[in-house]
Amino acid sequence: MKYVVVIGDGMADYPLKELNGKTPLESAQIPNMDHLASKGVNGRLKTIPSSMEPGSDVANMSIMGYNPEKFYTGRGPLEAASIGAILEDGEVAFRCNFINEEEGLLADFNADHISTEEASELIAALNQKFYRYGKFYLGTSYRNLFVCKDGKKGSLKSTPPHDVVGEPISDNLVKPEEDERARIVNNIMCQSQDVLKNHPINMHREEKDKKTANMVWLWGQGVKPEMESFYSKYGLKGATITGVDLIKGLGVYLKLTNIMVPGATGYYDTDYCGKAKYALKALQDHDLVFMHIEAPDEAAHAGDIKEKIQAIERIDRRILGKLLDGLPEYDEYAIAILPDHPTPIALKTHTKDPVPYAMFSTKGESDSVARYDEKSSEKGSQGLMDGFRFIENFLRYSSI
Repeated sequence: MKYVVVIGDGMADYPLKELNGKTPLESAQIPNMDHLASKGVNGRLKTIPSSMEPGSDVANMSIMGYNPEKFYTGRGPLEAASIGAILEDGEVAFRCNFINEEEGLLADFNADHISTEEASELIAALNQKFYRYGKFYLGTSYRNLFVCKDGKKGSLKSTPPHDVVGEPISDNLVKPEEDERARIVNNIMCQSQDVLKNHPINMHREEKDKKTANMVWLWGQGVKPEMESFYSKYGLKGATITGVDLIKGLGVYLKLTNIMVPGATGYYDTDYCGKAKYALKALQDHDLVFMHIEAPDEAAHAGDIKEKIQAIERIDRRILGKLLDGLPEYDEYAIAILPDHPTPIALKTHTKDPVPYAMFSTKGESDSVARYDEKSSEKGSQGLMDGFRFIENFLRYSSI
C-alpha cells in the first residue's frame, strides 16, 4: 500500500459576501477533490489543541501524527533543523522574519517577499553587528533564523508578525518586557533598523519601488524537541515535499526524507506539477509522502480572494490530477486531502476551527458526501477528531 497526504496550507475559510456567502473551497472548481470526497470518506480534524496558538507548526505536527501538546517546543527549532542548525543544550532558536516598518507600524510581515539572495547579504550584516548575542542563519526569502544561548528558566511570549500587520511595533514586542532576555531580543529587533535601513540592498529596493527589509522580527522561539521517528511509530518509510522550512524541520526530527523539488518556492509561483512528479517518484522507495503547499495560506494572509481560489484550483488540477493519474500504477494506494488550519480571508490570519478532510483508498469504503468543502465535511462518516489521530485513522481506513 502506498499513501499520499496532500496539505493545502490555510485552504479552509469562512463564507464571504464577495463570493455570495460561499467559501473559496465552495467557489473553486475542484473536480479531483470532489472525486476523493465522493468516492472516499470525509470528516473534520481539530489540528490545533484548545490550549495552543493556531500555527502551521502545531497543525502539521498534528497531521503527521504527533500530539503537539506533548511534543511541541516552538517554531524556531523546526526551522533550525531544516537549514542544518543543530541546537545544543541551552540554545534557543527564534524564527527571524525580515519585515517592513513604517512610522512605528509593522507594515509588511515579509518585506515584499524579499529574495533569498538579498536576504543573505542582510544576514551577513546582522551577524557583524550582533555576534555577541547569537547567530543569524539564512533560510528562504523572508523566513530566517536566530539562535542564542538561554541560561534562564521561564517562558517568553512572542507574536507572529502576520498577526499584527498595521499595528504599532511597540505594542507587540517580546514579553515580559522586564525580563532581561526579552530586553535583549527587543533591542536586537529595534537596533536592526540601524543596520538595515541604509544597506545597499534596501537602497536598491527603494529605487525599484519595493518595500524595504528595514527590520527583523524575532518570534516562535523554542528548544530542540524530542520525538520518536515516524518509522518507529508507524512502521512506514516516509518523505516530505514542501517549500517551507518548518515542514522540512519536522521531517528532520521525524527522520522523514525531505525531497528537494526544483522550483518549490513556498509561494504562488511554486512548481505544483514538479511536486506531483517528485511525489510519484518518491513512492517508488517510500511508503508515504506528505505533500505541503503553502500558496493558499499566503493568498489568505494577503486578503486576496482571487489568488486563494486560483491556488486551490492549481492544487486540484496540477497536483491531485497528476497523482490520480499516476497512483494506479500501484495496485493499492490511499490519498487524503486537507488543510492544516483555516486562514480566513476576512481575518488574514490562522484560526483554530476544525478543518475538512477527505480520504480515498483502493481498499476503503465511501460515505454519502459528494463535495469537498467545509460544510459538506460536517456530514462525513468520520465525524470530528483530534488532528494527531488522523494518521492512525488514515492507515486503519486504508487497511479495511
